[in-house]
Amino acid sequence: MRKSIVRILKVAGIIGIAFTLGACFTAFKGDKKNFEVVQNLDIFHSLFKELSMSYVDDIDSKKLIKTAIDNMLKSLDPYTNYIPHEDMEDFKLQTTGEYGGVGSIISLSDTSLYVMVREVYPDMPAHKAGLKPGDRFIEVAGVDVRNKSVSDVSDLLRGKPDTDCKIKLLRDGKEISTVAHRQKIQLNAVPYSTVLDGNVGYILLTSFTTNCAEEVARNVKSLKEQGATSLILDLRANPGGLLDESLKLANLFIPRGSKILTTKGRVQINNRTYTATANPLDTIIPMVVMVNRASASAAEIVSGSLQDMDRAVIIGQRSYGKGLVQTTREIEYNNALKLTTAKYYIPSGRCIQALDYSHRDESGAVGYVPDSLISEFKTLHGRTVYDGGGISPDIYLEPEKYSNISVSLLAFNIPFFYAVDYVRTHPQVADYKTFSLSDAEFADFCKYVANYPKFEYKSRTFEAVKALEKAAKSDKYFDENTALFDQLRTSLKPQLEKDLEINKDEIKELVESEIMVNKYYRAGGLAHGLRYDKEVDEAIKVLKDKARYEGLLNGTVKSHAGDKRMSNSKTN
Repeated sequence: MRKSIVRILKVAGIIGIAFTLGACFTAFKGDKKNFEVVQNLDIFHSLFKELSMSYVDDIDSKKLIKTAIDNMLKSLDPYTNYIPHEDMEDFKLQTTGEYGGVGSIISLSDTSLYVMVREVYPDMPAHKAGLKPGDRFIEVAGVDVRNKSVSDVSDLLRGKPDTDCKIKLLRDGKEISTVAHRQKIQLNAVPYSTVLDGNVGYILLTSFTTNCAEEVARNVKSLKEQGATSLILDLRANPGGLLDESLKLANLFIPRGSKILTTKGRVQINNRTYTATANPLDTIIPMVVMVNRASASAAEIVSGSLQDMDRAVIIGQRSYGKGLVQTTREIEYNNALKLTTAKYYIPSGRCIQALDYSHRDESGAVGYVPDSLISEFKTLHGRTVYDGGGISPDIYLEPEKYSNISVSLLAFNIPFFYAVDYVRTHPQVADYKTFSLSDAEFADFCKYVANYPKFEYKSRTFEAVKALEKAAKSDKYFDENTALFDQLRTSLKPQLEKDLEINKDEIKELVESEIMVNKYYRAGGLAHGLRYDKEVDEAIKVLKDKARYEGLLNGTVKSHAGDKRMSNSKTN
């Protein structure tokens, strides 16, 4: 039995040999829980052996074990993951923002045959090799990549720095061959910063990767030198990342010695209190932190700690609500396990975890924290805030939603492909500060859409009419109301030309943004987008209104974060 246990520990790679079975086996017999662990591992090994020997078809043992591991971990929470050694590079990219490759973003083309270049980073190998958005890959590193997946092509483009990658492309119907000299690619966690409205510094932070706090600090100093007297830190859609970086970033704006975070786990070693250990960069500059439903983890540590310290006004929508700490452990055969080891609590004492994975209903579903368990906490200056999941903003803004026609255009990549053609036929394009599609150019885009192969979109209203018609037939009401349904179908059927015109301003923004990214890279697209960003406009207004800003922080002006209903809203 002991030998079979050792075998399954090695094959599964999920626990590792963390103890000597021979020394512990006797103890296990006296400990029901530990004995059951050994017993079930032996059952698993026996089951797997029988499948391997007797199942009707050949079994991919590696795939089967991986499926067993993934489903076991999935039963705990979404963040406890097994990382096979072949996926370690992708995992390191998520935490460091660094990889060896050519510096491009790729995606599936308008056909399933090709993977295409979506974006290139300026001055990186792909850019130097002449790759352009819209180029379709034919061959990479000697491998024909037609009908290959995005992941397959990405693996071929990546490699050790200072190695060459031969690439064959299709552009405008012509084959082009080039060579990209791979190098170490360091993704910038701050892809854009600027001074808005004369004296408001703006910093976009997209992830909490290695040294991102230093990047923010450099940008703050630069913006202040350019005349910024207040600051917007944009954490919208920031999924988080390294805990240490979130602590360093918060430390930039709060006094040394201030408590930032407490972690509490089942094992004593995971119970820690983190304080600001360095001298801050600036504790007085007025700040707004922007969050939304996709702001999570480390982004919530920063926004939540600054809110609890009454150091910044939070604007946007309630954040995601991920208050769980993950630790990565190396396991057998160069694999790794990322597991949840603790929950984190921000300075007021509240935990922002939204979902309770330890308590599931009979179907296995996970629920939100119920209203009866929502607790009240106080910020440094006595403002009321609540736990229950995520960071509730001080100023809640309704999220802007794209129209159905815009969603359909994006799904077919039509603004992107139009931008590729536009930049190719317009050598001179105005910069992001002044560029705008003319009415004639928008009309040209509408013709492009009308002639785009296989494009179709569904109106939510028209789909509702079809659903109503189906229900009416089921309830035997349709035959006596056929004229009414005919009228509804005629009146509400999607009309492409009409819907493009109704949503002209929104669609123009999407197309213009793609043109700016194509011509001036990501920074150009981000800069152009700020011209239309109503949430950033609101942040500027708050920072310009000193009385309102200070009132939100001292409690004399009502904050949405103090509204219990808002704190526990599942749809905000």
